[in-house]
Amino acid sequence: MIIGVDVGTSVTKASLLGRDGSALLTRGVRSTLHRPAPGLVEQDLDEVVDSVVQVVRQVAAAATEPVQALAITGQGDGLWLRDEHGRSVGRAISWLDARAAGVLRDWETSGVQRKVHALTGSGMFPGSAGPLLAHLAEHEPERLERAAVAGYCVDAIVQRFTGEITVDASDASMPFLDVPEREYSTEALEACGIAEHRRLLADTTPVGKLFALSDEAAAELGLPSGLPVSAGPFDLPACAFGSGVSDVGDGSLVIGTTLGCQVLRDEVVIDALGEPAGMWLATPIPQRYLRVMPAMVGTANLDWVLATTGSSVEQLETLLAQSRPGAGGVSALSFLSSSGERAPFVDSRARGQFTGLSLETTPADMVRAMCEAVAYAARHNLESAGLSGEVAACGGGARSQAWSQIFADVLGRPLNVPHEEGVGARGAAMTAWDALGEPVDREQWAADRHVVHPDPEAVEFYDRGYHDYLTAIERARPHWAPVEEG
Repeated sequence: MIIGVDVGTSVTKASLLGRDGSALLTRGVRSTLHRPAPGLVEQDLDEVVDSVVQVVRQVAAAATEPVQALAITGQGDGLWLRDEHGRSVGRAISWLDARAAGVLRDWETSGVQRKVHALTGSGMFPGSAGPLLAHLAEHEPERLERAAVAGYCVDAIVQRFTGEITVDASDASMPFLDVPEREYSTEALEACGIAEHRRLLADTTPVGKLFALSDEAAAELGLPSGLPVSAGPFDLPACAFGSGVSDVGDGSLVIGTTLGCQVLRDEVVIDALGEPAGMWLATPIPQRYLRVMPAMVGTANLDWVLATTGSSVEQLETLLAQSRPGAGGVSALSFLSSSGERAPFVDSRARGQFTGLSLETTPADMVRAMCEAVAYAARHNLESAGLSGEVAACGGGARSQAWSQIFADVLGRPLNVPHEEGVGARGAAMTAWDALGEPVDREQWAADRHVVHPDPEAVEFYDRGYHDYLTAIERARPHWAPVEEG
């Protein structure tokens, strides 16, 4: 068995996974998002590492047979600066952070954004490494001088547990990596004005590489010293493979804090003249890449509207049953992140909205309108990523039968939802077993899911609604106000 760890933005989970994909035990602990000022979102690396220690110790203590490896995945993007010993150089900057929004707007105007997209296929957003490094180089250069590595959540934890400085190619893909070659683009670094900080970017981990758990970390985690440690892929690709995506054209929908929309492709195709959004990710599978269109927020939209209407997530099924498709004439745009939107278009000014409100509008209507808006965003992103096959869904939002039905109806496709939760940890464990030379039966893992079938009448209704949604975006974009600098 393998212990799979998924270090999410808000929750860290560890699962004791068998070779059939079943989770014998799962434990989780919430993380803290620090917001020291408007637009700033940070995490404390020591607290995040401690969350991993807590959950791993709990599941390791329950293991009835030897653990073969520790497989780690987690949130991507952001900037986790560390020194050579793995100590954090200032708090980690979350992918939700907006401090580099001004940098990105300048790059949109000057053409840097489009140039980098043409080189690597990455559409940068305020919480990605490029703008964040440029922001720190201008405003906090001493932090970069003190740092030995500018990485991500997964490799920060791996450094603490193994002493190794590394990065998975999936994490490194955004925004400087030539994905097919798995090498950093010097031209992209130069375009962003941060070529002098190339020393902070760790070389990507070779496919199949395993690390060894240090004596100190082993004692903390309750695991054997020298235990193999697998680092990545990060959570979006891990969820894709963990939920059963296997054929070119298949899509994965992660309905979590972010709305992760991705499609498996067999070649990287960069449209230099297209919308500079999304990203191409390297995967552990040769000649397979993920075209990813990750909207900034997914379930966070739902949390906001539930709180605003004085409702709770436990009431979601009831609320959705009380409002019919179309939400009583209410419609919404789900761009509630303070960083704006990053897919399928990039606009740091993007903001959400409700239209069609009246005195007859109910809390249920507002909740349904937002759930429909998120589903429309999912269709917009998946179609932009090249969806042509099946769709697998996971994440907290997929646990709602009513919301899953809305997604299936809006997409006009069956939604395949794994029975097991924690598909990110499952995807990381798959990678670890591959590295150990003991690959699992992927078809067996993929079959462990239930199917939400679309309703033909609802599909027809939502197809019209989707085109209205696209029109609403085009009408709203010119009116989004510039974000004031703080």
